Amino acid sequence: MRLWLIPMIYVAASAVGGLTLPRIEEAYLGSYTLNLSVASAQAYLSAAASGTMALTGIVFAMAFIMVQFSAIAYSPRLVLWFIRDQAAFHSLGIFAATFIYALFALAWIDRGATGKVPFFSTILVGLLLVASMLLFARLMQRLTDLQITNVLNLIGDKGREVIRVMFERADALPMAASEHAKRVAERAPIAPVTQKLSYSGKPRTIAALDVKTLVRLARQGEATVVMSCAVGDTMVEGTSLLRVHGGRLPEKLLLRAVRLERERTFEQDPKYPIRLLVDIAIKALSPAINDPTTAVQTIDQIEDLLRRLGKHALDSGYAADADGIVRLVYPMPTWEDYLTLAFDEIRQYGATSVQVLRRLRSALVDLADSLADDERAEVVRHYLQQLDLGIEHSPLESEDRLKARQEDRQGLGLSRRAAQRP
Repeated sequence: MRLWLIPMIYVAASAVGGLTLPRIEEAYLGSYTLNLSVASAQAYLSAAASGTMALTGIVFAMAFIMVQFSAIAYSPRLVLWFIRDQAAFHSLGIFAATFIYALFALAWIDRGATGKVPFFSTILVGLLLVASMLLFARLMQRLTDLQITNVLNLIGDKGREVIRVMFERADALPMAASEHAKRVAERAPIAPVTQKLSYSGKPRTIAALDVKTLVRLARQGEATVVMSCAVGDTMVEGTSLLRVHGGRLPEKLLLRAVRLERERTFEQDPKYPIRLLVDIAIKALSPAINDPTTAVQTIDQIEDLLRRLGKHALDSGYAADADGIVRLVYPMPTWEDYLTLAFDEIRQYGATSVQVLRRLRSALVDLADSLADDERAEVVRHYLQQLDLGIEHSPLESEDRLKARQEDRQGLGLSRRAAQRP
């Protein structure tokens, strides 16, 4: 559902209720009246309507200011995630519904000079006010999520969920089966290319692949689909989208199986949460902000995500049908890709921060020790050597370079290994 439809549904429901419920009360429930004077009921409903509208303006003006501040402090991509939270749109809807229904109920007070106050409509306005206050409290709680610690935890949780859903545990698969699957995936596109699809339209990002549909289509056409672009890639006019080997498949169905959005999403993209964390870290390391402690906090989350990725089979960019024949091949990032994305920019922008360098070194040492795959651990150790080389050639003083080569999970808090002079 488009988010703007949420408040519209509340408005429509309140308008329909305001037109029908008072009439039902008058026709069938006339014996139920509220023991309030006409003046008191009118004052009550008028205050509910006017107060709700004033509250709506104040709340959403404050939310807009906080979101704008977060765009400057964190990342504009992250802010879009927050402002698309459905809680804000439900709050706007219930505020508008309270205002509209209170106006309709006000029109039935002393209608026809009967001196009656509708019982159920008046009570319903009170219930809507209570619901508005509850959603107001919930909205305020959501705004506190913009604090840096909460932001980092939210992104980390999204990344952990994506990793859990997308990857199988490497130790759950027999090594022989894993190696066989890798060889099959490498040899999958053996038939000649019989069909090519290119993208046409405005720039859009691949948000997800419908793997089951692509495999089913390829099986029906006795073909293999090879994606030219990965999830997270931005498509522009004329970009090669996919190739079909060994048959011809319906283009409309193939295109429908590749979901495009205006921006990246978390759904099938484990790189995206790491990208957001790195964005926050390098913005914190900019001379305008100069907040290395925030960068250290982001490394905490990044290290956790990398440890989880290191326990999974990352070479899973293929899908087979029920007969074991590979029908879909799609690009997936390697362990080196994840490592480069996670640390390269932080290392470059934090080259003069002893705090960041110490935390980076601690993350790399602990990450290498936690990996059961010797090949991946060796890649991390090579990256650690690159970090040490960068420290030696940094503009830091000799004593600062010595401190930067220490391991400290707090950045500047507790050295875990005595510094060794080169």
